[in-house]
This record gives sequence, structure tokens and C-alpha cells, in this order.
Amino acid sequence: MPASGDELSERELEILRLLATGASNKEIAQKLFISANTVKVHLRNIFAKIAVSSRTEAAMYAVNAGLVPSQAKAEQGETTVADLGAVKGVEQRKIPLWVFVAGMLLGLTLAAALYYQFIARRAALPGSSAISSTPQRWQALAPMPTARYGLAAASYGDFVFAIGGHTAEGVTAAVERYDFRDKTWKSATDKPTPVYEINAAVIGGKIYVPGGRLASGKVTDALEIYDPVNDQWQQGAKLPAPVSAYALAAFEGKLYLFGGWDGEQVYSTVYAYDPQQDVWQEKPPMSVARAYSGAVVVGRKIYVLGGYDGQRALDISQVYLPDQEKNSASSAWQEAPSMPEKIYAMGVTSIADIVYVLGGSGEEGRQYLALVFLEQTREWSMIEDLPKDMGEFIGLTNQGANLILLGGKSKNQPSQKALLYQAIFTVSIPIIVR
Repeated sequence: MPASGDELSERELEILRLLATGASNKEIAQKLFISANTVKVHLRNIFAKIAVSSRTEAAMYAVNAGLVPSQAKAEQGETTVADLGAVKGVEQRKIPLWVFVAGMLLGLTLAAALYYQFIARRAALPGSSAISSTPQRWQALAPMPTARYGLAAASYGDFVFAIGGHTAEGVTAAVERYDFRDKTWKSATDKPTPVYEINAAVIGGKIYVPGGRLASGKVTDALEIYDPVNDQWQQGAKLPAPVSAYALAAFEGKLYLFGGWDGEQVYSTVYAYDPQQDVWQEKPPMSVARAYSGAVVVGRKIYVLGGYDGQRALDISQVYLPDQEKNSASSAWQEAPSMPEKIYAMGVTSIADIVYVLGGSGEEGRQYLALVFLEQTREWSMIEDLPKDMGEFIGLTNQGANLILLGGKSKNQPSQKALLYQAIFTVSIPIIVR
């Protein structure tokens, strides 16, 4: 079911009215004193909002919504929908309950499909334009009490946790939690081992933090597990080898740890940890050794993205298939579309099978902002209008439909920043039933 016209901005309504008259993009641009490319961007937004895929459908929508009276009705002097003031684009009539429910389900399905297409069509690759996000989608949360980088970030319930990391004074064991209910930070029990270059994953209501780099520069093989309900830490089985700067993902109640380094050598190894048995197992390795990469679950796949091989940044994307790991090493891994840029030390997470890559560094110290990958279309995109200097070695997690970015290293200094990005937003579809 199409969205109502009152969701369109005044500029979008102007463009839709002109489109319904048969005007081309160039003619609309001249009429409104804007560029043809700007018209094209507006039309993409309009098509997504009113759930259409062609100019003809958009024109019909405009007529039916009363934004433009049809020629036949105007000639015959008939009253149009706009004259009746009929619900701003949604006809007022009695709707049976089953029709209402079916329409809602169909509308949500169409909205999700169009959202995927909308993002994919605006991939910020050579020759195409970037996804435009509004400033309102980014919010600054209260800054963390402790500025840090190389930390682990995790979300549980109404809380987001910042764990460990490197501060201006050195490596920290501090654990701080942000409470979304009262929008404040509070201290929690310190992690037993102060480390940085770490990641965290949540399984069964507990937060798992393996390995990490110590203040001495050495790397640890410790696995430490945090219980956020009781604010307590416990030890798990030691890693098969000391490692930091790894990528980490939780899948089907297990931890999967990819690559990393031991202070001297970068690895291609893959380890899986079973919390029920408290056991680590080695799995089929990656085809390339890498540290400072990112791992994220999409469906029944784990994407391993970017990283650093000890000499250069990487743009390699590979897919690990846990369901195939028992068959052979070759069947457990698949190639995926390369990232638009070579990047490492970034934050990686996913919401609704959409992969988000924020911050990080690349070749020649280039700083990166935010990339988006859609598994359905296998295309990369970019988000614009981001806060400046997001930095590298950030903590990134998701809280419902929001991304939460914590800390990081910017201009060689640890950061206290805590940012929220509304990755998915609700589109209201007004329906009047009486």
C-alpha cells in the first residue's frame, strides 16, 4: 500500500506535481531552479516513499491523491479527491478488518523490498551518487567517562557496554555502561585483565571477550566472560594461542574468531568456541592472513571484511559458512564482493541483514567514514553527512534499530565520543477505518 502524500516534503510535492504533468527531469529542474541531478535524487526519495517504481505510477498516484486533478475530471467539472479533502491521498471508506490486516502486511513487505532497492540504487561507487542521510539520524549521546580506543563494545538489554581499551594513561580494565532509560553512563566491575585491540560478542546473556594486547605489548590467550545481570566476570577456556586484533562473531550459540596477530605474526586461523562445553576448536582457515578486520553475521553466513596483512590494508571480503565447515575447507569459504576501499581498524556490525562498516584507516593514512553492504544485491554503498573524524579502532555495536559508535583514535588521541545512528526508521502508513 503506498504511503500518503503528507510524508513528502514541500519540494517533493512540487516535483511530483510537475512530474504528473509529463515534465522531464530537465524541465522540472528549470522550473524549480535546481539541477537535473537534484531532481533525480528527489525522485528516488519520492518513489521509495509512495512505493512506486516508475514515472507513470508516480503520476497516477499524484492524480489519485488529489495532488493533480485528472484532465477528464477537470473538463467535466467533477469534484476531485483533493476537493473532497479525502485524507491526503488515502481514500476514506469502510475497510473490513481482514483487508486492513492483509494490507498492512503487504505494505510492510513492499516497504522492506523498496528499502533494499532504494539503498542499492544509490551505491556510492564510481559513477553513482551516495546514500543521503539526514542529520537527525545521528545523535550525540553523553560522552563516555573514559576516553579510549581499541575497546570492545557490546549491547545487552537497555545497556551498551564499553570494555577495556587504551587510554591516554595506558591500557585500561574499565567497564562502563550506558543506560538508555536515563541516558547516563555508570561504572561496572572492571575486566580482570586490562587489554586493548579486542572485540566482544553476546551469547546467552553473557558478554565474551577473548584475547587482547596487554600493557607490556604482549598478547594474551585469556577468555573472560562478563555477566551483565550480576555484574561479574569469570574465566573461560584459554584460546589455542594468544591473539589480539582479531575479528569476532557469534553464530548459533558459538563464538567464531578470525585471524588477528600475536605481537609478531598475522594469522589466517579460525577458531570456534562452544560455551556449553567450554572448548575451542580450530576451523578451516582463511585464504589470507589478516588482523584488524571485521566479522559480521548475515543470515547463515559470516562475512569477514578488510583488515591488514602486516604490510598493507585489504579490501578482501570473504564469506564463512559454518554449516559447511564439516565438509571441507574449500566448501566452508566463498568469495564476496570486494570493499570499495582498502580498510582496517574499523567497526563492523549488521542490522536486518544490512552490513555497516564505520570508521577505520586505509592506504596512506586515509580516514574512512561509513560503508553499507546489502547481501540481497551484493552491492556496497556509502552513507553521507556523517559526524567528522570518526577515527579508527572504534567500538561499534547495535541497539535495536540503531548503531552505537564508541570511542576510537582520532589525531592520535583516544576519544570519549558516543554516537547513535538510526539505521532503520519506521515509515507510517495512515489508514482510516470507520
